[in-house]
Amino acid sequence: MKKLDKLILMSFWGPFLVTMSVVVFIFLMKIMIFYIDDFVSKDLGIWDYSRLFFFFSLITVPTALPLAMLLSSLMAFGNLGEFFELTAIKSAGISVVRAMAPLFIVAVAISIFSFFFNDRISPWANLKGYSLLYDIKTTKATLKIKEGIFYNDLPGYSIKVDKKMADAQSMKGMVIYKHDNRSYEHGNTQIILADSGKMYTINENSNLVIELFNGTMYSEDNDNGGRPAYIVSPVGQAPPAHTKFTRNIFDHYKLIESLSSFGMKRTDEGQFKYHEFMKNINDLNHTSDSIRTSYDETKKNLLPNSQQYFSYNYKQGTDKTLKPGKWIDSLLAKPVTDSLKKEILTNAKSSAASMQSYVKSNADYLQAKMKDASKYELEKHHKYTQALSCLVMFLIGAPLGAIIKKGGFGVPVLVSVLFFILLYVLINQGDKWVKEGLVIVPVGAWMANTILFLAGMYFIDRARSDSRLFDKDVYQMRIKRIKSFIASRFGKTPLINS
Repeated sequence: MKKLDKLILMSFWGPFLVTMSVVVFIFLMKIMIFYIDDFVSKDLGIWDYSRLFFFFSLITVPTALPLAMLLSSLMAFGNLGEFFELTAIKSAGISVVRAMAPLFIVAVAISIFSFFFNDRISPWANLKGYSLLYDIKTTKATLKIKEGIFYNDLPGYSIKVDKKMADAQSMKGMVIYKHDNRSYEHGNTQIILADSGKMYTINENSNLVIELFNGTMYSEDNDNGGRPAYIVSPVGQAPPAHTKFTRNIFDHYKLIESLSSFGMKRTDEGQFKYHEFMKNINDLNHTSDSIRTSYDETKKNLLPNSQQYFSYNYKQGTDKTLKPGKWIDSLLAKPVTDSLKKEILTNAKSSAASMQSYVKSNADYLQAKMKDASKYELEKHHKYTQALSCLVMFLIGAPLGAIIKKGGFGVPVLVSVLFFILLYVLINQGDKWVKEGLVIVPVGAWMANTILFLAGMYFIDRARSDSRLFDKDVYQMRIKRIKSFIASRFGKTPLINS
C-alpha cells in the first residue's frame, strides 16, 4: 500500500469511528426520551437497561453507517483540501478519482458488512430489543404512594395516607379499601382506618408488609342474592335483615401481600416474529410468496363464490346452465302481476346489496393482502438499499470534500446532515408511494439511492474539473455579469411616450 493511501485512510478512520459513536448515542438518547415515561418508577436492574441499550445500539448501526460514511469521507478530503495536500496530490499527477480509490474499497467493504448485518444481526436485535422494551413497558411501577392521593396499583387495595415520614416507611392517617373479585357488584365492603402504620418489603422484595396501629376495621357481609348492598332502602322500610355490618378495633394489625405482579415477566418472543423487521431475506421471501399465493387463490375464487348471490330460473329439460336463446325473450314477454313484480324487485335489490357487500369485503381483503405483500417485499429491498447507501454516501461525501476544501466539524457536519435528511425524506416518500399503490416496490425502494447516486456522479465530475461549485465569489461574479448584461441591453433603451 502506498503512503498516499495510508494518509487518506488514516484521515478517514478517526472521523468515521467518532461519527458512528455519536450517531448511535444520539439515537439511543432519542429512544430514552421517547420512552422515558415507561422507564421511570420501574424496579428494574442495570442489567435489564444494559441489555436494552445494547440491542438498540445494534439496531441503529445500519442507520448510522451511511451518515458516518458521508461525514468521514467529506472530512477526510475536506482536510486534505484545506491544508493544500490535495493540491500537492494533483500536482504530482494523481487524479482525484485515484485518490478516492482506497476509500472506495473501504466503502464497498462497509456496504458488504452492512448488508450481512441487516440480514443476520438486525432481525435478531430487533426481536430481542423490542420484545424486551414491551416487557419493560408492561411492567408495573414500584410502590410510589403520594400524600393525599389514592394508590390503586396494588391489586385488591386502594391506599391513601395523609403524611409520609422521612424514613419512607412510616405513615400517618392511613385509609385502606380492600376489594374482592366481586367488588364491581358489592362495592367497597371492607375499609380500614388507622392513625399510623408502616409499609416495607420482605423476602427480597417479593412480599409487601402493611403494619397498622390504633385503627378500626369496618366490614360488610353481603348475602342478598347478588344485589348490591349499597342500594338505599325505600323510605319507611328497614334494610334487608341478611346484611351484616362488623366493626373491629385494633391496636396492631398486619397485612402481607404478594408483589409478584410487579416483577418484569418475559413475553414469548414468537409473538413478535410476524413483523417484517424481525425477518431476514429468506423469511421475507417466504412470507411475501405465501401472501401473494393467498391473494391469487382468493382472486381466482371470486367468480365461483359469487354465484351464491344470484338466483336463476332455468328452462326445463336443460342441463341447469344459463345459455342464450329465444326462451329468455319469451320469459320477458310474459305478463307479470304487480305483486309478483314487487317480489321480483325486492329479491333483485336484496341480491344486489348482498353482491355489493361481497365485492366490497373481498376488495378490502385483497387490498390488505397486497399491502402486506408489498410491506415484506419493501423490507427485503431495504436490506440491499440500506447497504448500498453507504457506497452512495461515499460517492457524495468524497467529491464534496474535495470541492468545499473545509475540514473539521463545521461545514462538513452541516452538509452531511442536509444530505442525510434528503436521503431519509426520499426513503420515506418512496415507501409511502409503495404503500399507497402509486409505484411498484422496486421503484419506491430504490428511488432514494438512484437520485443520490446521480448527484454523486455529478459531484465527482465537478471535483475532477476543479470546480468552484461552493465558492461565494463565483456566484458574485455571475450576478455582476447578469447585472451588466441587463444594463447594457436595456439601460439605454429610449422611453416611448404615450
